[in-house]
Amino acid sequence: MKSLKIHFLAMLFAATFHSQAETTIIYAGELLAVPGQAPLKNQTITIEDGIITQVEDGFKDIEPSEGVRLLQLKDSFVLPGLMDMHVHLQGELGPQNDREALKMSDQMVGMRTVHHGMKTLMAGFTTVRDVGSNAQYMYAYRDAVEKGWIDGPRVIAAGGVGITGGHADVSGMKPDLMEFYTDKSICDGPYDCRRAARDAIKYGADLIKITSTGGVMTDRATGTGQQMEMDELKEVVLAAKRMGKKVASHAHHEDGIIAALQAGVHSIEHGTYTGPEAIKLFKKTGAYLVPTLLAGATVKNMAENTDILPPAVAAKAIKVGTDMQGNFIKSFRGGVKIAYGTDSAISKHGTNADEAVLMSEAGMPNADVLVSATVNAADLIGMNDQIGTIEVGKQADIIATATSPIEDIKALLNVEFVMKGGKVYKNTSEK
Repeated sequence: MKSLKIHFLAMLFAATFHSQAETTIIYAGELLAVPGQAPLKNQTITIEDGIITQVEDGFKDIEPSEGVRLLQLKDSFVLPGLMDMHVHLQGELGPQNDREALKMSDQMVGMRTVHHGMKTLMAGFTTVRDVGSNAQYMYAYRDAVEKGWIDGPRVIAAGGVGITGGHADVSGMKPDLMEFYTDKSICDGPYDCRRAARDAIKYGADLIKITSTGGVMTDRATGTGQQMEMDELKEVVLAAKRMGKKVASHAHHEDGIIAALQAGVHSIEHGTYTGPEAIKLFKKTGAYLVPTLLAGATVKNMAENTDILPPAVAAKAIKVGTDMQGNFIKSFRGGVKIAYGTDSAISKHGTNADEAVLMSEAGMPNADVLVSATVNAADLIGMNDQIGTIEVGKQADIIATATSPIEDIKALLNVEFVMKGGKVYKNTSEK
């Protein structure tokens, strides 16, 4: 009985200590609690068990004590954690890609994913949507992060559906290797594509990623126009809808953008050649554009200054990379909803904030860039009741910069403080 009593008291002490240790107070010199609204001065944020419980005016008279942590961000600009709606955490474009595809094990790709994820998190991106990877390894990474087994950004992971010879299909290899690497996510015809969508959901997809047009990185001279047929697109969207999942569509040319929007997708990735008809459909359907300007700038630079890209890819890279920014700003000014996305893996992981600079340089107001990376991104993934703003009841995904990114968007290039779910991963702001 005595040992049982001691054990009970020990458990009670541990539980009490755990509860106390989960309280964090942040003094925010300038706080953008809700992007799109005006920032506030001198705010106190209280966080318990990773959830924001209070946001108050002024700096409350609080002394650090056992179980209470005080974080001084009085000289910083504090805002919600950023979100990137288009990443590929498992890889990164470079001259060794062909060699790595043959020599790197799936297990090592998993380890590299952890590495890329941490680079992304430390850059201030607390949530990402991974839209194309080795599915089971990405789902495992997603779930391990969610369980707290490893550190990384929150992951919304897509399952892919593509057509034979399309952008999502394997290219640039000899026939027997292409045969080996082709998997059951590749489909032909509406009913086979319905099967592929259901299969992706069965095995763990949070959403479905399709490729309605050709793509820049496909090592075939098949262009960037529409490739999936309307009946295939509709069947994928319907199959996903029946199971409560959204669909994102890679699309460059307007014919494929229009077809995907008519089929009912929730976002268009890249949207390089969005024109007046597509803009009307964006506004009618409420779909988001995820522009990925950084990918266009990256491949254009590679094509013009290196020999990394194969000829068929380089030609498309120069054309698409040149045209992206101008068409993006037309879409924004036309009233299209924008959600932030980089296509990291084309660009280097951890440089995600470079997209914000390109969006700003294209003509998007800095305040709207921040909305795209927080409020809009949370809405796209159906998590605006949990993340995207610094409000009571939401998860404590919080970052800070030395100066205001509303005044100068380049402030995001040097994030000083990163918190995700109440856990601090980076804090170089305290002097």
